[in-house]
Amino acid sequence: MSNRLQGKVALVTAAGQGIGRAIAETFIAEGASVIATDLAEDKLGDLKAKSRKKLDVRAQENIDALAKDVGKEFGALDILVNCAGYVHQGTIFDCTDKDWDFSFDLNVKSMHRMIKTFLPPMLEKKKGSIVNISSAVSSIRGVPARYAYGTTKAAVIGLTKAVAADFIMQGIRCNAICPGTIESPSLEERIAALSKQTGKSADDVRHGFIERQPMGRLGTASEVALLALFLASDEASYITGQPHLVDGGMAL
Repeated sequence: MSNRLQGKVALVTAAGQGIGRAIAETFIAEGASVIATDLAEDKLGDLKAKSRKKLDVRAQENIDALAKDVGKEFGALDILVNCAGYVHQGTIFDCTDKDWDFSFDLNVKSMHRMIKTFLPPMLEKKKGSIVNISSAVSSIRGVPARYAYGTTKAAVIGLTKAVAADFIMQGIRCNAICPGTIESPSLEERIAALSKQTGKSADDVRHGFIERQPMGRLGTASEVALLALFLASDEASYITGQPHLVDGGMAL
């Protein structure tokens, strides 16, 4: 590692596992002062972050309290990474209003809340990088039985472009990462759920996920984290408002 984020303060949501965890670990290794947050605080226990905080990104009062603490201890963020999300499985006929509202609240509105809260100090400093986790399954590509998920992740791309356009002249960059199918605890939960739902073995369900990846394998959270590192760093200073694929050719 080469201290590419030395001296920078980064906040990562959903840092307890999966992509969020890999991003937090990579940023720490590259010299950033990381504020790691997760709804499941126990998952942050062994993460060598500067600060570990329980955070419900669906609760504005929780976000406001965190922002107050962060401001006192660290000042303005240099980097905000929005990783919290949920994968609803099913078509339009499997999606209740409750499923729809929850998906949008966690996958999209949480990013709206976090950005709206932490952006003002960045604007005062006239510098900041925001990285939002979207998906290849979005406005980029549709796949079966991802109706609510694909719609929300398309909205994340739209949100990203809007923030980038509004603040491009004020030193703020905002980009989205669009992963393909990534090995993670979330994927394991989906494999188990689909296995139970369809009666197929877990191995057969896993093979189905692998088959839709042209590279013939699943991605790793660390591969996504390295792209997040680049976008967060000053190396990406001329890049904003874009969805960046790390998908093993899924969107080809």
